[in-house]
Amino acid sequence: MTRLAPLIDATLLTPWADPRGIRFLCEEACALEVAAVCVLPFHVPLAASILAGGRVRVAAAVSFPGGGAPPEAKALEARLCMEQGAHELDLVLNLGAIRAGAWDVVATEIASVRAAAPACTSKWIVETGALTDGEIRKAVSLVADGGGDYVKTSTGYGPLGATVESVRLLRALAGTMGVKASGGIRTREWALRLVEAGADRIGTSAPRAVLAGEAAPPRPRAILAGETTPRAGGAGSGAPVRP
Repeated sequence: MTRLAPLIDATLLTPWADPRGIRFLCEEACALEVAAVCVLPFHVPLAASILAGGRVRVAAAVSFPGGGAPPEAKALEARLCMEQGAHELDLVLNLGAIRAGAWDVVATEIASVRAAAPACTSKWIVETGALTDGEIRKAVSLVADGGGDYVKTSTGYGPLGATVESVRLLRALAGTMGVKASGGIRTREWALRLVEAGADRIGTSAPRAVLAGEAAPPRPRAILAGETTPRAGGAGSGAPVRP
């Protein structure tokens, strides 16, 4: 039977995540013995301090979720995250550059990040649901040429989360790189299907449910300061499938 815990990146990437949520994420990650927690750059120092000396690694989501920052900005963000305690980086490729055919920009950002944060494992998000197969092939090739460690299906904020087909495609293209599946993975059954398709890592905001085979609780909508009920149309509604 596949042991999922060592493959799991437990995520908390909502923009309104607070220190209490990050602490809960890290403590749960330690209890579940997952591979890593994935947080936004602001929360890297806190996560690193909580997890110091343990086995759970800290991953930072860089240029997330849009990926449109120029290479210099992406490299700076990556370096700062590394210096503040991140072991891994989940980076969004410049999707606008890919769609424009500006492959030099994509190659430059991959090389710049590798130079800026050489100690970090790099996981490059391809956002497979937004690109053609040809664009995906070229993007994965550039990540491999630039020394990337993983390619990843999606941010969870794009038009499509992880699918069996997208994982199989990335696995076929990735060579010696790893493949991370992320976006809408909230059950053990689905996670196992993606591992069977070729995923080496699974990103999920519901790690306990995935590992226990339980139904994940529904995502709450954001409650803004001073409000006592969720705002209609707030976070958790609409198309995005959170990681």
